Amino acid sequence: MKTKRIKILVSENQPMVALLGHNDKFLNLIESKFNGEILVRGNEISITGKEDEVNVAAGIFKELLSILEADSHLDKQVVEQTIGLVFNEAKISPKDIFTDKILVHRGRIIRPKTAGQKNYIDAIRKNTITFAIGPAGTGKTYLAMAMAIKALKDQSVSRIILTRPAVEAGEKLGYLPGTLFEKVDPYLRPLFDALYDMMDTEQFQKMMEQGIIEVAPLAYMRGRTLNDSFILLDEAQNTSPEQMKMFLTRLGFGSKIVVTGDVTQVDLPRDVHSGLVIIEKILKELDNIAFIHLTADDVVRHKLVQKIVEVYREFKEKKT
Repeated sequence: MKTKRIKILVSENQPMVALLGHNDKFLNLIESKFNGEILVRGNEISITGKEDEVNVAAGIFKELLSILEADSHLDKQVVEQTIGLVFNEAKISPKDIFTDKILVHRGRIIRPKTAGQKNYIDAIRKNTITFAIGPAGTGKTYLAMAMAIKALKDQSVSRIILTRPAVEAGEKLGYLPGTLFEKVDPYLRPLFDALYDMMDTEQFQKMMEQGIIEVAPLAYMRGRTLNDSFILLDEAQNTSPEQMKMFLTRLGFGSKIVVTGDVTQVDLPRDVHSGLVIIEKILKELDNIAFIHLTADDVVRHKLVQKIVEVYREFKEKKT
């Protein structure tokens, strides 16, 4: 195959360490995927090798530069994701993913980190109801929570309503000691954790007291019409078809609904079907409703989590 050389001149306003990483750790990541030669002299990057590989390597550097030029920073995960997206000729630009800032809290930027997560965020923006189905660690709940808080700050909604089915509690919920808040706290704790991660504690407590943020088990949604709200149903795989219908029909004017769940982790009794498993077949023809399927590629926790999710998927496929 024909040998090719491409030279990339980096602006003097752009520190090379931001592009290449401390001790060239980002450069080393790119070189580990490339069989040719990459030489850096001053602000010039020279790439030599097989034509198709050189084009890919140059594309990676150009994408990373476009991210930096948009006032975003690079880290190992961003570089790894960019390499993967360019190698796989993804339809979405890494810049579109990594410069999409949802929230900034205490200097930390909350944004999508994968192509699947970017599609998820865009679906929430465009649709009244969005379903996110995928394994643990794909950011389903966390990103929906960030979008809810942003909607509240932008005054596009006047309150946030967060709910989960308290499956393990069953009929025993009413017999537990304490207030409603104390009874359901163990089942809703993951939602509280996400909120505390995105808001100051005092602000969160004040909004809870004022009813601007409401966290309640799914059973308490019955009979209500929820207007001007951002409503999140988490762990929706543990809803029955009847509960799912009840929840979706709570939708009022000016509201947005996000439903998240993992259909591989259903905790319902064996004789009860999951409302999340069948809902796509029922609603797929309706406008303004989106179904986003996240995969192991969208797991943003420890690398081992991604491998565990993939192995479980393969095991399940072999059984069926």
